[in-house]
Amino acid sequence: MYPDLSYLFHALLGTAPDNWLSIFKTFGFFLAISFIASAIVFSIELKRKAREGVYQPDVVTIKEGAPAKFPEILINALVGFLLAGKGWYAYQHYETFRHEPASVILSGKLEWIPAIIGAALLGGFTWWDGQRRKKAEPVTRTVKVYPHDRISELTVWAAVGGILGAKLFDLVDNWDSFLNDPIGSLTSGGGLAFFGGLVLGFIAVVSYMYRHKIPFWPTADAVAPALATGYGMGRIGCQLSGDGDWGIVNPHPKPGWMQFLPDWMWSFTYPHHVLNTPHTDPVPSVGIENCSWDYCYQLSQAVYPTPFYEILMMSVVVGILWSLRKKFRIQGMLFFVYLALISVERFLIEKIRVNVVHEFWGIKMTQAEIISVVLFLIAVAGAIYLTQKDKSNTKSRTA
Repeated sequence: MYPDLSYLFHALLGTAPDNWLSIFKTFGFFLAISFIASAIVFSIELKRKAREGVYQPDVVTIKEGAPAKFPEILINALVGFLLAGKGWYAYQHYETFRHEPASVILSGKLEWIPAIIGAALLGGFTWWDGQRRKKAEPVTRTVKVYPHDRISELTVWAAVGGILGAKLFDLVDNWDSFLNDPIGSLTSGGGLAFFGGLVLGFIAVVSYMYRHKIPFWPTADAVAPALATGYGMGRIGCQLSGDGDWGIVNPHPKPGWMQFLPDWMWSFTYPHHVLNTPHTDPVPSVGIENCSWDYCYQLSQAVYPTPFYEILMMSVVVGILWSLRKKFRIQGMLFFVYLALISVERFLIEKIRVNVVHEFWGIKMTQAEIISVVLFLIAVAGAIYLTQKDKSNTKSRTA
C-alpha cells in the first residue's frame, strides 16, 4: 500500500520511502482530488444549465477602490497566525508531523512567536494592499452572478460540511474508541463515513443555496454526477492507502474467469497499510518480515478489496448519471436516480465489507445499510412526488 506519497513514488520511480514526501498522506491527497473533481463536474453542469436558461443571474453590487475592511484584515491575520505558528512547529517537530500531520494541524500545537509574526505580516500586507488599491472615489458597479460563479464557495461549504459529517457519523459507529481517545479519534486522518458526509454536506450546501436564492431542483440534478465522481475518487485513496475500509475475510479461491487479473483484485492483505497497527478489526495485522520502513504491517488474512469494487461500481453509476443528465424533463428526477443508485451500491457492498452492526427493529444491519434503505425509500417517494406534481401541472396548463 501507499500510506503516503513517498511510498507511491517509491513504487513508481524507485525513490526511497519515508522521505519528505511522507508528510503528504495518500488518503488526504485523494480526498482533496475528489473535491476538485466534484467541483469540475458540478461546474460543467451548472454552466450547461445556465446556457439553457435554467438559471437567472443574481445581480450583485460591488465596490472597487475601497480600502481593506477590518474583517478582511483580521481573517488574513488569523491565517498568517496559523500558517506561521503551525508551520514553524511542524519544522521543529518534523518527525511527529511527518508521521501524523493531522495531530499538528487539528490541534492547538503551534509556536507563538512565529505565529504572532505571521499574523502581523499577513495582516499588515492586507492593509497595505488595500491602501495601494484605494481610489479617491470608490466605484460602485453591478455584476451578474450565476451559480457556477459561486462554485468555489459551494465546494468549500460541501467540503467542510462533508468532512465534519463523515467524522461525526464514524464516531457514532466507533463510540467506545472515541471515549477511550477523544483527541486521537478527532485528529485521526482515517475514519470517515460516506453517508455522514453526504448528509451534512447536503445541509451545508442547501443552506448556502437558500441564502443566495439558487433553485434547488436543477442544482440537485447538477450535483448528482459530481457527488458520484467525488465518491469514486475518494475510494481510490481508500484503496491505495489501506485505510481500513476493506472487506471481510475472503476464504474462496479466485474464480476461473478472473485468472487473468491480478490476485489483489480478488483478495488482498493490504501490506504497509496506513493504520500501521496490529489491532485492526476484525482481522488482526501482523508485522512484515525484514521491513525497516515506517509502515510495516499487513492483514493476517486476505480480505475482499471493497474500495476497489466501489471504484468500479461508482464508475458505472457516474456513467449512468452522465448519460441521463440531458434526458429527464422533470427537474430533480436525476437526483433521485442518484440516491437510488448509491443506495443499492452501498447496500450491496456492505455484505462483504467490515463495519459495525446495529440492531434495527430486531434486524441486524450496519449504519450504512440502514441509511441505504432510508435513502432508497426517499428516492422512490421523491420520484413519485415529482411525477405526480408534473402531471398535475400539465393538467392545469391544458385545462
